[in-house]
Amino acid sequence: MSFRLKDVPLLSRSTIDRAEHVRLDPEALRTGWAKAKVLRVDPRGRVRVEETAVVLEPALSVAEAPGPGAVFLGVVEDAHVWAVRAPELDGVLKDLRTLGAVDDFTADLLATAYALLNWHDRAGFHGGDGTATTVSRGGWSRLTAAGDEEFPRIDPAIICLVHDGADRVLLARQHAWPATMFSLLAGFVEVGESLEHCVEREIREEVGVDVSDIHYLGSQPWPFPRSLMVGFAAVGDPAQELVFSDGEIAEAHWFTRDEVRAALHAGDWSARESGARLLVPGSISIARTIIESWAQ
Repeated sequence: MSFRLKDVPLLSRSTIDRAEHVRLDPEALRTGWAKAKVLRVDPRGRVRVEETAVVLEPALSVAEAPGPGAVFLGVVEDAHVWAVRAPELDGVLKDLRTLGAVDDFTADLLATAYALLNWHDRAGFHGGDGTATTVSRGGWSRLTAAGDEEFPRIDPAIICLVHDGADRVLLARQHAWPATMFSLLAGFVEVGESLEHCVEREIREEVGVDVSDIHYLGSQPWPFPRSLMVGFAAVGDPAQELVFSDGEIAEAHWFTRDEVRAALHAGDWSARESGARLLVPGSISIARTIIESWAQ
């Protein structure tokens, strides 16, 4: 049994014009600052929230001009939108995972801001010769004094729903998660391997199951700190013994479609006091979209 995603994953619904031509024009970036909006993000990824909306502040209230720590996110309604790291913030603070239901714009805004700011936090020096780098292209690259350019790093990872071809799905729990919280199997792609080989290897390493009929479903950025989650489905045999050889997985079980539907109805991981045997990830994760698509 094959299936497709019922929706585009939340963090993949790009709504902001990234305006690459503006990144390449320092004068356009400077002149656009006068009516720009700025998202301030603290070191923990939290932003100011008023009621249910993320606060975007007038750029001139933050600084007279875009500084070296500012990253240009794009253009929204003819105004530039930037993000900056703020050491401290006042007011009601939330991050992408605690905001609850978010609209497509907010999801795109925060996912892009997180990914760029997280990269700049760690990219102050060139990986080749150790020399200091400076921000370029509105925060989308960094330059050495010699003119060598580096771009934001992305770490590809697979995430896979393993099912039996009928009405059972294999879900797993990491050691750090509470007892009722389960999700899909996932892992980072290693050098020299394809995405499909990564699916086979990770599932075998994590739970000891051999899979077949691997097919691609969709992808989603996951800026914690800089991953790209590539979603797959594959078929496994429930009769095969589960073996947790790499130490990442505390337990895994085959759940029925009815059990998964009940968990989806119960909510997500935030409903941890519900007493349910199974809780599944929240809406910002591609895991949720994949699980919902299979269950339906």
